[in-house]
Parts: sequence; structure tokens; C-alpha cells
Amino acid sequence: MTLMNPSTTHLGSGEGSKSLWVLGELVTYKVTAEQTSGAYSLFEVVTRPGGSSSPHIQHKEDECFYVLEGEFEFLNNGGVVEASAGSLVYVPRGNLHTYKNVGSEPGRMLVSQTPGGLHERFFEELGEEAQRLTAPPALEGQPDIRRIAMAAAKYGIEMPPPPQTRNGYRTAMINRRCSR
Repeated sequence: MTLMNPSTTHLGSGEGSKSLWVLGELVTYKVTAEQTSGAYSLFEVVTRPGGSSSPHIQHKEDECFYVLEGEFEFLNNGGVVEASAGSLVYVPRGNLHTYKNVGSEPGRMLVSQTPGGLHERFFEELGEEAQRLTAPPALEGQPDIRRIAMAAAKYGIEMPPPPQTRNGYRTAMINRRCSR
């Protein structure tokens, strides 16, 4: 990391102020809420093939995903969006969403939350310091969903049961593929 002046920071590829393995993903802090006076946080997220987030609703933050590498599928309020390198997916607060790396290689995204800070603390509570800057090894067994949901609730994140839509078959397939 290079400080260009008291308010400007330059980060090279793969650099950040902190890198954590969080629920099967590598999360590197690019810009923290402290740096932006709480306006936003920005992370680089590496997701191994088949990796996903649990379906959730953020009640206090908007979230934006910019795909740098890989092939992802997003579920947003029952609709499915396929996103590859160069794609942007914006999810306003209050929307049920999840994503899955459907490619055969690790995927990378820039992920921002506005305002910032809550996800930083959520990641710190559930993550562990990355031993190397690669996607972590596959999770062994099932994650402790109750522990994750309890931590999420502290930061305004709700993890409801899977949604049902008119496109029930497609939603069921996404839910099955996105479950850990």
C-alpha cells in the first residue's frame, strides 16, 4: 500500500489493509469505512468454483458487485441474473439476494456496501486471517447457520428461509446450488 498524500491511497493488485477467509471466500479490504468517514466499504472477494453466499437481506446497506473475473449467477428478489467479467449487479437494501460462482475457475469481484462498516465487523466476527491470498480450502461439513444468522442479525442482515416465486423450479435450483 502506498500513501500518495494524507487522503489518497494506492493499492496494487492483491493488496489491501487486511485479508480474511470468510465462509469459504477470501475477502481483502480495499477501502474501509474509517477511510471514507463511513460512506462506504470496498472489498475484493475471491470465490472458489461452486462457492456462494447464503441468501440474505441487508436492511441497512446497499450492495454493489462488480465482476472482475469468472462467471456468477445472482438471485435478487426471485429473479436470476448471470454476470461475467465487466458485469455490475446493484442490490438496494431490503432485497433478498445471493450469488454463486458457476464457473470452473475462482471468481473475483469488487463488492461495496453503502454506508460502510457493518460488513467489515461481520467479516471480522466470522472470518480468520488469510494464511495465503488465495481462496480458502473448501469448507469441511456444513457451516453453523445458526451462528452465522445470529452474527448477521447484529449487523442488520437477515437470513430468511428460501424464497418461493412463480418461477419455483428455477428458484429451487438456485437455492439448491447456493446452499453450502
